Amino acid sequence: NHTTVVEFVLLGLANSRRLEITFFLFLVIAYFLILLGNISVISITLMNNFLQTPMYYFLRNFALLEITFTSTFIPSTLYSLLTERKTISLPGCFLQMLFFYYLGTCTLFHMAVMSLDRYVAICQPLHYTAIMNNRFCLQLILSSWAVSFLLMFPPTIMTVQLPFCGPNVMNHFYCDASLLLQLSCTDTGFIEELMFIILIIILPGTLIVTAVSYGCIIVTISRIPSSAGRRKAFSTCSAHLIVVTVFYSTCIYRYIRPAQRGGQDSDKVLSLFFSVLTQTLNPYIYSLRNRQVKQAL
Repeated sequence: NHTTVVEFVLLGLANSRRLEITFFLFLVIAYFLILLGNISVISITLMNNFLQTPMYYFLRNFALLEITFTSTFIPSTLYSLLTERKTISLPGCFLQMLFFYYLGTCTLFHMAVMSLDRYVAICQPLHYTAIMNNRFCLQLILSSWAVSFLLMFPPTIMTVQLPFCGPNVMNHFYCDASLLLQLSCTDTGFIEELMFIILIIILPGTLIVTAVSYGCIIVTISRIPSSAGRRKAFSTCSAHLIVVTVFYSTCIYRYIRPAQRGGQDSDKVLSLFFSVLTQTLNPYIYSLRNRQVKQAL
């Protein structure tokens, strides 16, 4: 009842027309590669009978997740860069924030699930089919979606109910929760603490699962007698680890760092890394470099 703000102003990625055009071209190319790579992964893994295994089941779900995640903010960002329209309505902002954080959390859980799948396949190959049966794979995927929703829905609803009666300008290219809390004209300390606790659970928690899984994989690979086999396996793991490192390091520095007010230009750069750059690389590193996927393609 106390909200007087009817829309928010997103300053976007640049403050000059030349830079806006540059970012527009970059995002168009990145979004095209994201759609092309992930749609190819989904199509190939659905159509090819030899790719009906748990690994490709997880990759197919991961590809679908990446398409939906990037579609929450890239089309609207492209529209604002092209038309120079910087505003977004309150409902649109809240919906974008909900889906961005919900799908981003799902991405973290899916990466942990895929690393766990690779651990079982490489470190316990004789038990792989027994452990990663259809029922367990479905439970892992549904659990990732459900837990992500249960974690992100409460703070989002609490943020939506806050009054906004003052400044309405955010120095970002999507509706960022930390910036929204700064714009509220009431005390948001409890919500900030709650979101910080949730992020502490999500980011380090999924990172530990991923790191331990890949650590065990690397140990197992190092015992392979063939040097060619070791090089090939390490090449695959190193590519995965690069993506995981970039994604987690930028996420953690962006959202779990010494307390400071958001809205710096560096925050936008970090957000571009984990929300656009890694999403562009994921389908090509996780799927399209795979020998079986190449043959199916």
